[in-house]
Amino acid sequence: MEDFISEASSLVWGTGLVFLILFTGAVYTVKLHAVQLKMPRFIAGRLKGSKRTSGASQRKTVCMALGAAMGTGNITGVAAALAAGGPGAVFWMWCSAFLGMAVVYAENSLSAAYSGSGVRGPMAYISRGLGSRKLAMLFAAMCVLASLGMGGMVQISSVADAVRTTGNVPEGLIAVTAFAVILAVVSGGVQRIGSAAQILLPAAAIIYAAACIGAISVCAERLPAALSSVFTSAFGLRQAAGGISGYALSRAVTTGIQRGIFSNEAGLGSSPLLHGAAEDSDPYEQSMWSMAEVFTDTIICCSLTALALLCAAPDLSVETALGTVFGSAAGLVTAVLLAVFAFCTVIGWYYCGEEALRYIFRGRSVRAFSVVFSAAASLGAVISTDAVWSLSDIFNGLMAFPNLAALLLLINRVKRYK
Repeated sequence: MEDFISEASSLVWGTGLVFLILFTGAVYTVKLHAVQLKMPRFIAGRLKGSKRTSGASQRKTVCMALGAAMGTGNITGVAAALAAGGPGAVFWMWCSAFLGMAVVYAENSLSAAYSGSGVRGPMAYISRGLGSRKLAMLFAAMCVLASLGMGGMVQISSVADAVRTTGNVPEGLIAVTAFAVILAVVSGGVQRIGSAAQILLPAAAIIYAAACIGAISVCAERLPAALSSVFTSAFGLRQAAGGISGYALSRAVTTGIQRGIFSNEAGLGSSPLLHGAAEDSDPYEQSMWSMAEVFTDTIICCSLTALALLCAAPDLSVETALGTVFGSAAGLVTAVLLAVFAFCTVIGWYYCGEEALRYIFRGRSVRAFSVVFSAAASLGAVISTDAVWSLSDIFNGLMAFPNLAALLLLINRVKRYK
């Protein structure tokens, strides 16, 4: 059964879906005249924005959306990408992020234009823009399942592995603690979720970024070679010089692009669901912030992880890299950072799942979902999640297909605005 699930996951996340996401990003990059390049100036002008008094403030929304994307994949996932595709995978992660920024711009633009009456995100522009409630229901169902798996169980499993490595903590205690903490936050709705993300994510991100920069600084003499390897491996120059076939180049391209998509979630439809909580529904505002999140997630966070590993960890272990800064405490620091990133992902994906379930039940109360979600997530600490990983990949991929179809069919409704 596990072999069948793994094969199905590989089929869903094969060349077809990856190409479709990149194609959509390329089409929107051309249509919107490389709108990605306008993002830095926009964000610089918004960093001192006023606070909101009702709804989720923009900063809370950004932290929720960024937290949902910046899970354990930004740490352990990058190490896996380097192991599978070599340093060149990092370059192709950058490429996928650049095109992904155009995809999330389109997602959030359409979401802001069509959302209303309790229907947000892809469900809004699929049902109202395309006029297909059935397709919107398919997206919503896959979103609920993905929230339980990749958004909950898989994240807690990664934390449990790190905690078990650091200390002799019983699995049952990890599960019970995870259930209580998750339920305490998600039962408070979008305001409590946004507040938790706003407190935890910036602190963890700053500490992690500083730790990576510290590791790179300690091994600064290796930085030029590390950067050079990213580009030479990306285009197969090193492989060609060594007489190696194009297989290594192919692995770098496919691994980098796939890991980039998994990291920033562009094209999956989670970003417009989370931005639907913002009080300011201006399409341009939400679209530009969503691009900043992809940039932060992949271009900044994943790049820092990759360079720290290439400079300071021959074994491609994050703990080894951080050991150059924290010494024997590196294991504990890594576990804590993983726990915070994973928790932010969990609570962000809860909101996505709740919104999708609310759409399925036509706006009726789904309060029991907070208990079900918390219980499912906590199970990640006590059961093997190999099959859950593959199932979650399938659900994520099946979210992307109706979402991308809507983006391409509604392309004339997306504007640059400014």
